[in-house]
Amino acid sequence: MLTVSVKWQKEVFKAVEIDTSQPPYVFKCQLYDLTGVPPERQKIMVKGGLLKDDADWSTVGVKQGQKLMMMGTADEIVKAPEKGPVFMEDLPEEEQVVSLGHSAGLFNLGNTCYMNSTVQCLHSVPELKSALTKYCVKSILNSVSCIMVSSCSRFLFKDAEECWTQLLYTLSQSLRSPGSSENLDAVKDLFGIELASSIHCQESGEESSETESVYSLKCHISQEVNHLHEGLKHGLKSELEKASPALGRSATYLKESRINGLPRYLTIQFVRFFWKRESNQKAKILRKVDYPLELDVYDLCSDELHKQLEGPRQLLRDEEGKKLGLKANEKSRSSKDDDFKMTDAEGFIKCNWRIIWDYISRRDSR
Repeated sequence: MLTVSVKWQKEVFKAVEIDTSQPPYVFKCQLYDLTGVPPERQKIMVKGGLLKDDADWSTVGVKQGQKLMMMGTADEIVKAPEKGPVFMEDLPEEEQVVSLGHSAGLFNLGNTCYMNSTVQCLHSVPELKSALTKYCVKSILNSVSCIMVSSCSRFLFKDAEECWTQLLYTLSQSLRSPGSSENLDAVKDLFGIELASSIHCQESGEESSETESVYSLKCHISQEVNHLHEGLKHGLKSELEKASPALGRSATYLKESRINGLPRYLTIQFVRFFWKRESNQKAKILRKVDYPLELDVYDLCSDELHKQLEGPRQLLRDEEGKKLGLKANEKSRSSKDDDFKMTDAEGFIKCNWRIIWDYISRRDSR
């Protein structure tokens, strides 16, 4: 029989007896009664390493009055749950439909993933979802079916841009309230972009102007385009060839457009495909184009829209300056700016700066 002391954490247990006729496991059970550390979690330092449960005391070399050190925690080890956490995306699709209220998306027919991306993009617009719940779903589906039937002769939709445009056109026709005297167009209010264009013929000097409504701005990509803003500027300029009444023949006209009305959600298409005459097929442009997290299209707007944005933009800048600890520049404010409320101005600017970045033109690899 030996008597030793055992140090565990900050405690020292003196005069602990060891019955050398019993295996070390019995000694560990004694320490369990003193410390609450289970034998399987005890690590007792002895000469040559750790004390094993079935070791021979004669070979361990423990001496009378020796001080042993024990390591181990008395806290219960956290057991792994019998059932691990189940995430929404890990559930079967049938259960996801019950939880989310809608399916994961459209069934992929092989190369129609762009349809899913288009629908998911539209699904992220809360105002559109709210407008859809107020109208008859059956009539909307009938309109979509008509477009799909009429498109069968040309292989339905070919890319995300065409699918996006057709869906918005169908929704714009279907979401109008027949009983409303104003006949509001919810889709146009959310996505419609009003462009004011001037058309000029350099040969004859003819000039004309027109306004049109589109659902997206084009970012044309060329060797000179490194940034989204540059591509948008290129997209607002184009050349047209049409008959000139003054010249009595076809002539080239230069068309320059400016944004005259911004929507709540500004949609941008990266035009990454062009017609390659050598091979008579479309080719993809792989050039990298940088884009900001927040896009300001103020310099792409018309003078008329500049005047409308001037006051709210100044108020928004002052508000941002206050957050940074700067004082508002009172001299830069005109008298008419006082008529704006901050909530209205901030909402007006923010609604014109929200962009659907998910909508980047995607084409199948054919």
